[in-house]
Amino acid sequence: MELFDVYPLYDVTPVRAEGSFVYDEKGKRYLDLYGGHGVISIGHSQKDYVQALKDQIGKMGFYSNSIKNPLQEALAAKLGKVSQCEDYNLFLCNSGAEANENALKMASFITGKSKVIAFDKAFHGRTSAAVAATDNVKINAPLNSQHEVVFLPLNDTLLLEKELLKNDVAAVIIEGIQGVGGLNEGSAEFFQALETLCAKYGAVLILDEIQSGYGRSGKFFSFQHHGIHPDIISMAKGMGNGFPVGGILISNKIKASYGLLGTTFGGNHLACAAATSVLDVIEKDQLMKNVADVSDYFMKRIQEVEEIKAIKGKGLMLGISFDFPVAEIRKQLIFDEGIFTGGSADPNLLRLLPPLSVTTEEIDIFIEALKKVVYKVSNIKTNM
Repeated sequence: MELFDVYPLYDVTPVRAEGSFVYDEKGKRYLDLYGGHGVISIGHSQKDYVQALKDQIGKMGFYSNSIKNPLQEALAAKLGKVSQCEDYNLFLCNSGAEANENALKMASFITGKSKVIAFDKAFHGRTSAAVAATDNVKINAPLNSQHEVVFLPLNDTLLLEKELLKNDVAAVIIEGIQGVGGLNEGSAEFFQALETLCAKYGAVLILDEIQSGYGRSGKFFSFQHHGIHPDIISMAKGMGNGFPVGGILISNKIKASYGLLGTTFGGNHLACAAATSVLDVIEKDQLMKNVADVSDYFMKRIQEVEEIKAIKGKGLMLGISFDFPVAEIRKQLIFDEGIFTGGSADPNLLRLLPPLSVTTEEIDIFIEALKKVVYKVSNIKTNM
């Protein structure tokens, strides 16, 4: 048997990792400024995290949600405290797509409606309703396209209200900061209008914080930059630092009932141990302060690269925009300089999602390498 070939792969085989670095089978070191799509939050192989998982698997790795699991209650309490979202309730699942699927399902239950408003260049996952709310026809099968989803431009309050006036909208789903779409984001005024208009017209406001949450923006959730309170918040990626964990926070105004949502693996003992350890490290090591400090340092140093046209994003969810495609830059960074970076739907955008524990010294390594690579790529373009 062979693997179903759906992933275009770089010819790199990491076999171990520590902090902000991964190492291949030949011992070559790579600076990881992408974190496997923003999954690595507290650093690779962080010692307290590794120990927490070792301790838990030695006791009990899994049982289903048919018995009491105090680890879930402890995780909910810790998450409420660290995120300052104590007026929400937690439902645990396994991934970002599953989190958004459950969020959209809850919105439909609450409102009795099925239409969803999403935004241009949105990415919310690859499962049924989540992928229907993703602005990419190439990954929507006919089965997914049966969902009724309207895509609107960001920051257009008039169009938003015009759609909500039809009184057939179950949910408005929006990323705090777009990831795959290219680091686009709504203004504070737009997010505040979203909250007001969803309440006015009885639609559920879902904040997709799967990539922008867990401290990555400098706040625990990126919507907290705008002073709003969504009805449902979806989470995953950095939540488990590599262990598959996802979840939704549901406003305590929304009442639960048995069987409304469910999962076999979600909230299992190992997942809870991983997720609680991540929160412990974020708190103990003051990683949100580190995000702010390192982001400020990055913003100063990146000005040294004259070819850059714009910097997008917040905290350590960053996009570097050029006036030419970045594919060659990414290739040279990984193979010549040993640095992982990311791309997006915008071919001219280099995307950075480093661990929240990244240091200014590691940013220095990147800046010097980027200057060298951009110089080479620019010369190639000039001589063509």
